[in-house]
Amino acid sequence: MRYTLFLARSGGGSRAVVLPGWAVALFLALLTLWTGANLYLWHRSREARALEVRLQALSQEARRLSLALEAERSKNGALSEEAKRTKRELEEIKKAIEELRRRAGLSPLNALPVRYQEGGRGGGAVAEESLAGWAEVRAEVLDLKNQLKEVVPALERTLEVERSLPQGLPLRGYKGVTSFFGTRKNPFGPGYEFHDGLDFAAPYGAPVYATGSGVVAQVGWMGAYGLAVLLDHAEGYQTLYGHLSRLAVHPGQRVERGQVLGYVGSTGRSTGPHLHYSVYRYGTPLDPRPYLDPLWASR
Repeated sequence: MRYTLFLARSGGGSRAVVLPGWAVALFLALLTLWTGANLYLWHRSREARALEVRLQALSQEARRLSLALEAERSKNGALSEEAKRTKRELEEIKKAIEELRRRAGLSPLNALPVRYQEGGRGGGAVAEESLAGWAEVRAEVLDLKNQLKEVVPALERTLEVERSLPQGLPLRGYKGVTSFFGTRKNPFGPGYEFHDGLDFAAPYGAPVYATGSGVVAQVGWMGAYGLAVLLDHAEGYQTLYGHLSRLAVHPGQRVERGQVLGYVGSTGRSTGPHLHYSVYRYGTPLDPRPYLDPLWASR
């Protein structure tokens, strides 16, 4: 099969070109192949441009996530340091509570300290470390709260006992002792006698103060002690204030340390104005000097 192709030139003659059938078929095949190749390359170029745009977007998103991760690491690092500082402060508080437990007469807990986990390089590890640290801090705080619930009432009882125990001088500004505790020469006649307290020299009418909180067990005339006040304290202690000129309390009254009980006089078996002060434990008289202020205890 042959094909004739007429080529005409404007304003001139024409020319016929005879082409065999296989040549036309080859041309059409090459034309089709070239067109297909161009279409394929155009489509791939379009996909490449789309991938380039997507890659740029992913690159920006990766940068944003990287910055966010660094910020989160920094934040978690700060939280981790804060948790460590709080842990150290809690350890100090724990030591203070242990001391309070000791003062309150409670047994020590002997609990092992909570261990703080170090390490973790990635963002997730840092976050887990920070969360673990804060979880331990919260557990410590809860434990300390429970300890305080136990310590506070016991400590209040201990402090109440401490306030109740006789301590200090029954007079202010007068420390001169004219007669000490123990065997002494009888000031009213021959021989010796047992003196169950201390005699403080003081002017008539000087205020007499309670050396510990307690309850007035007895008040009024008490034989050789004249006008006197007897206080009941904790732990079986009692204190007696004798030879008073006037009284300032009544039986059953609750008094605090430093409260005025009466005033110095010379009632009862006395040779002149002074205060007789006695300390008893379960009815047994004790030397009051160890219960006075530290300066007296060292004399």
